Amino acid sequence: MSEMVSGSVVITHDVGLHARPSVKLTKVAKGFSATIEIAGSEAGPWIDAKSIVKVMAMKAKQHSTLFVRASGTDATAALDAVLGLVTRDFDEAGNGH
Repeated sequence: MSEMVSGSVVITHDVGLHARPSVKLTKVAKGFSATIEIAGSEAGPWIDAKSIVKVMAMKAKQHSTLFVRASGTDATAALDAVLGLVTRDFDEAGNGH
């Protein structure tokens, strides 16, 4: 059974979605079979969250909203994992939070 889920989260990391956070996001996304896409607005453009080049090119800034959508058999788990990673400041300590 395939499902489509979506959500959004505010990026609080001090450098936004830069090199290290982008690598972590794509690594989490690649752990799921679901198609995972991210965007800076609900209208898109939507990009493949498994592509490090595209994620880094997005240049999402601190305090911007990251929209996430996923489809596939493990879409809910994938969405939860990506949103959770961003909420936890990409698991990086010492970001002034």
